[in-house]
Amino acid sequence: MELAYYSDYAVRLVNTEEPARGKDALTSIDAVRDLFGGNQSAARRATEADVTRFRSVRARLRAVFEAADGGDETLAVDLLNSLLLEFPVSPQISGHDFRDDDGSPLWHMHLADHPSNATAGYAAIAAMGLAFHLTEYGVDRLGLCEAPPCRNAYLDTSTNRSRRYCSDRCATRANVAAYRARKRLEADRADRPENTGRAADSAHTTTAGKER
Repeated sequence: MELAYYSDYAVRLVNTEEPARGKDALTSIDAVRDLFGGNQSAARRATEADVTRFRSVRARLRAVFEAADGGDETLAVDLLNSLLLEFPVSPQISGHDFRDDDGSPLWHMHLADHPSNATAGYAAIAAMGLAFHLTEYGVDRLGLCEAPPCRNAYLDTSTNRSRRYCSDRCATRANVAAYRARKRLEADRADRPENTGRAADSAHTTTAGKER
């Protein structure tokens, strides 16, 4: 498993909540377990108490994205470092589940967590994955969707650092909204009194010319 994969843990958790819409999908132990994806052994450790603990970690991870999105690199790093200190992991070399053509292990780095509970394990992986992404690609690669009221977190992996939205759906919605706004502005300009006045003056001049 590539270390970059772990950064998705952070995005997955942050996006269980849509503050601007008043939506929160993290309301049950099943929702917590779903966040672990295929890591069912870790998911089975979750208890009802982890619902509240996951929400606390989620708020701290969102703060990292908010700081990065706002251009405050130092704050983003400080917030992430506090998570790394609180939820440590141990890097290990692993070869399970990956084999080359001759059956030999394909060695890769793996993050082994030693959690006291499911939240600690998830937070450790999410924070470390986000840290790898940040140091590899830059703080400005952590963003929040610009299509209001979404504000979902995303990781920008584009070649020209151009990503602004969390999904194609939000990008399309934002483009449609911008197009409609331009059309309304054009219509408003056409209906302004000065335009009507100029049209009236033009009509008056034309009529006067004909009368001569």
